[in-house]
Amino acid sequence: MAKKSGILYAISLKFSSFAIHLKSCIVKRTEIKYLLEQTDFGKDVNVKGWVRTKRASKNVAFIALNDGSTIKNMQLVVEMNPETEKILEHIHTGAALSVDGVLNESLGSGQKVEVHAKNIEVLGEANPEEYPLQPKKHSLEFLREKAHLRYRTNTFSAIARVRHAMIFAVHKFFNDRNFYNIHTPIITGSDAEGAGEMFQVTTLNLENIPKTETGKVDFKNDFFGKPANLTVSGQLEGELAALALSKIYTFGPTFRAENSNTTRHLAEFWMIEPEMAFYDLNDNMDLAEEMLKYVIRYALDNCMDDLQFLSKRQQEEDKNKKADERSPELVEKLQAVLTEPFVRLTYSEAIRILMNSKPNKKKRFQYVIEGWGADLQSEHERYLVEKHFKRPVILTDYPAGIKAFYMKQNEDGKTVRAMDVLFPQIGEIIGGSQREESYDKLYARIKELGIPESSMWWYLETRKFGSVPHSGFGLGFERLILFLTGMTNIRDVIPFPRTPQNLEF
Repeated sequence: MAKKSGILYAISLKFSSFAIHLKSCIVKRTEIKYLLEQTDFGKDVNVKGWVRTKRASKNVAFIALNDGSTIKNMQLVVEMNPETEKILEHIHTGAALSVDGVLNESLGSGQKVEVHAKNIEVLGEANPEEYPLQPKKHSLEFLREKAHLRYRTNTFSAIARVRHAMIFAVHKFFNDRNFYNIHTPIITGSDAEGAGEMFQVTTLNLENIPKTETGKVDFKNDFFGKPANLTVSGQLEGELAALALSKIYTFGPTFRAENSNTTRHLAEFWMIEPEMAFYDLNDNMDLAEEMLKYVIRYALDNCMDDLQFLSKRQQEEDKNKKADERSPELVEKLQAVLTEPFVRLTYSEAIRILMNSKPNKKKRFQYVIEGWGADLQSEHERYLVEKHFKRPVILTDYPAGIKAFYMKQNEDGKTVRAMDVLFPQIGEIIGGSQREESYDKLYARIKELGIPESSMWWYLETRKFGSVPHSGFGLGFERLILFLTGMTNIRDVIPFPRTPQNLEF
């Protein structure tokens, strides 16, 4: 008989095929990922996970169990009798189970192995009238409202595993090339990008803010004694380390208070930022291309089950779209990036291509390119990659006026040694440059832009003591995951998206 204790239920099940008894020894749990690969049928196993589906007939019930270790489920076979019927009443989609049973070769289609249950323990019930993730198709918008549960779906568990694999691959890539990981500050007194769209950090009483005699906020009473913000980049501090350790990288959260509700923007996101002493712009481009190809190859080698699932999902989403609006098949798209070198061309060459393009001449671009100096938008970047060259592109030598103060100035006096890596469906995925190593030029640029010297003295000082040519770049991690998973909204590739008016979880 079933024994009830709180929400836990356990029962010893009887099968005609073998004698059943509660085991005197405890069988250690095996993750489903590894259990699916085993072939030593007839052995006792324990499997734990959450119920995806349950279907029952007069004689037998089938339960699909998933523990997050793989996109694939383990099929549990439960022989029906009065006792099993009682416990099955407590098993619904979302319930957590611990199951002792025997590993058997599956006779059905869709799986090679299955577990014939001997003992089932319900670790946690899920009321089907309340549990929102029933076995049906849910929209991504709905799942964003259920971010505390959405990892229990196939789509988001697959994204999570791919994201983890990419975190590991990034660290392995840099470690194997003798880079050192540096933790740069999250709270900063400087604005690396000069955009001013930063979250302020303060301990001041917002209902009674202290003011100076001139009516400005008196930051002397604040925690740091000066204005403080959440960082938009670890680059500037990373440069300090590179000018001693030669090759470093940061991998951390960054923040931007940009009031933008697009599918490509987050207020909190993760950046990978290597900085390398003795690297010029060509070295920088070589490293960026090598890194991107390395992590994509790692995904293809280690995440194929999830990528194939995400590919099928993408194709299903594209069914009702016009042929020219459909995405390329995901795995083929990833493989295509590996086959050819990235195109490298200057900003000036790209402007000529765009100005002479049909979308520009017929004013189909939302932002028509009228001449040199235009700040390229995503539509322009994607045209170069997807229509003109049909492969990733690295643009270099941008106008100084549309790039950050720290980029090395070219001899023409108009452009800087910048580089942007452009990917299909994404646009810019990496932004970087050779950094200005000349004290005089960097100081002049800071003064020109009105950046307070008092907040940049330490950065300037590195150009006075053993300055060397050096370079670096930033990779937006979520944009990489967008490309790898085929998702179209950046809010779906980060665990808990932070966007304007959205701080729910």
